[in-house]
Amino acid sequence: MSGPVRDSASNVVPVASGQPPYLPTPEYWDQIAGAWCPVDEARAWRMVSDAVNARLLTEWLAPNAQGSVLKTDLFDEVASSGLVPWLSASFAHVAGVDVSPALVDIVRARFPGLHVEVSDVRTLPFPDGTFDTVVSNSTLDHFPSRRDIATALNELHRVMRSGGTLLVTLDNPLNPVVAIRNMLPERFRAASGLVPFSVGATCGPRRLRAMLQQTGFEVTRLGATFHCPRVLVVLGGHFIDRRCGPAGKRRYVRLWTAFEVLASLPTRFITGHFVAALARKP
Repeated sequence: MSGPVRDSASNVVPVASGQPPYLPTPEYWDQIAGAWCPVDEARAWRMVSDAVNARLLTEWLAPNAQGSVLKTDLFDEVASSGLVPWLSASFAHVAGVDVSPALVDIVRARFPGLHVEVSDVRTLPFPDGTFDTVVSNSTLDHFPSRRDIATALNELHRVMRSGGTLLVTLDNPLNPVVAIRNMLPERFRAASGLVPFSVGATCGPRRLRAMLQQTGFEVTRLGATFHCPRVLVVLGGHFIDRRCGPAGKRRYVRLWTAFEVLASLPTRFITGHFVAALARKP
């Protein structure tokens, strides 16, 4: 079987037992983009996600006022403000790619100054050594296999300049909630509504370090991020969206981002929803 099977509602369903995981198509992500395109204010739980990601970037990445940065998918920028405001304030040139044409069109309209391309991150449309920095937050964990993750890392290495920096996050399989979620059938995850899109292969901190080193990167930092209970953040966010205005949403964000203090504890790879790595191209 060469691709995913679809049911009558055009939802991606699992392939036959024993087959490798699949990769949802650009059309699948087009549907996701349409469902998440904001119509008014940002969702409270997506504001929490943006704040946690921006905190990680602030702590781990050095701004480069003359440099260029690539963001490897643009879902954040459809569902909320995303990371473009932070990246635009920290780099001279910001580019982004996504496999969904519909999603790219939405982001291009929202951020006219952003250079965006329709592209699979495994085959990027940029020359060698284009970027000083690459930010890949929860992009590679939607691929069907670790081989695809390795292919994407090699492509990111190719488009980075010598001395460039990669910040990558993936679903953390050491987190019990993530591990249980990933073991559930795809149909159940979709029906529950708690996982808004398909999940793929991932790897823990040791394997991620090894894969980065095999690609040619020097790993300078390894950790975990998003330590607040994601399910509670999502469910509580729905309530906040209905009952609170901007001030209430800001308080909600401060409440949950406080959990990031857990990133400094020895238990960080148990509590963190994502494993994070900072790597340098020699």
